[in-house]
Amino acid sequence: MNKSIQPIITALKLKVQRIEGVPESYSSEVYKLLLTGGETVYLKIPFNKHKWMREQRILQMLQGVMPVPEVLKVWPGDDARPGALLLSAIPGTACPETPDRELAYQIGMLHATMHQVQLPEYGVHDADGFKALPHNDWRLYQQGNFADWQQVCRNILDPDLFEACLEYFAAAFAALPQPDGPCLIHMDFRPGNILVNGQAVTGLIDFESARSGAAEADFTKLNRYIWSGHPQAREHYAAGYEAVRPLPDLDRVLPFYEFYDAFSGVAWCVRRGIGKNRDFLEENIAVLRSAVRPC
Repeated sequence: MNKSIQPIITALKLKVQRIEGVPESYSSEVYKLLLTGGETVYLKIPFNKHKWMREQRILQMLQGVMPVPEVLKVWPGDDARPGALLLSAIPGTACPETPDRELAYQIGMLHATMHQVQLPEYGVHDADGFKALPHNDWRLYQQGNFADWQQVCRNILDPDLFEACLEYFAAAFAALPQPDGPCLIHMDFRPGNILVNGQAVTGLIDFESARSGAAEADFTKLNRYIWSGHPQAREHYAAGYEAVRPLPDLDRVLPFYEFYDAFSGVAWCVRRGIGKNRDFLEENIAVLRSAVRPC
């Protein structure tokens, strides 16, 4: 048994037969537990208290709306850890990066169902509750984020690339349409978080970064990990999405968000440690170079 999580297991009064790590979790610690009664559950230890609270609130919001894990128990944390969640298991495995027509269609419907959850204001849940964005302004929020990331990225990016990024942001940001929101967005809607069983989508996991935002911001991971290598999947996904709600103008917004997400990714890698995130850092720098090439 993993001794590092034994105090949490004891506090939650669990009888555990086997523990397995979940290596696909890049921010939080996640463990797959087989209980002595035969039930499989997941123990998630988020990176900080904000993410711990956010995951709880979003999962509670989505119960009965779409297939997501149920929060079975909550551990409030101690001086060493921010808290933990015991989550029910959803049958299935991670979605392949080459989904067939039916699977892509169902992924579109799943995503649109989440975006149908309308919220009164843009904002995010943190340890103190829901924090609305100043002036309920999504575009102002993006400008603030980009300014914050600049302070980190300036010291890691080649100076010419950094200056090209500033030019690209100014031009692309000015051309954006009115944002589609506020609604619930996942912010990490990628194959590893979409669960499937054969040709059927069975659920969606990992809501620690979810927030009330603009739907247009939620497509970059699909584009990077599925559509770029399997473009026909985008057409089938779009059909499923539009069976539920109108699809944002992806041709107009995706280039900006590919850049914005990559710039954010560089800052994330620096803050979380370049050594252990070197591959992801280089992936994001490559996206930036591709995005600003015309500049």
